[in-house]
Amino acid sequence: MSKSEIRRLDREIHKATVKLAAVKRGESWPLNGAERRALARAIAGGSYQVVRGRSAARAEKQMDTTSANAEMRLTAELTALHSEKQRLVTEAAREKAAKKRSGWF
Repeated sequence: MSKSEIRRLDREIHKATVKLAAVKRGESWPLNGAERRALARAIAGGSYQVVRGRSAARAEKQMDTTSANAEMRLTAELTALHSEKQRLVTEAAREKAAKKRSGWF
């Protein structure tokens, strides 16, 4: 495996880490389309309830659930990227060891 693939995975890991930190801060830019729509729906429903003089607890719960789901998705993505990087590094080490073992120089 080439070092460029490992570098590419490092960049992807960095991007996923930044996205995860942003979601934990409550930012909405790293959310995917479905999560953004769910968040907008919860905001609209909650504001409607507030205007009517009712509690917006259900909408707040939906917003919390959406952000928790985004966190789980990004954490799973980050875990998969780390395991893929580890696999590539292990393969590269095996290839290097086999190459060293096969030569006399």
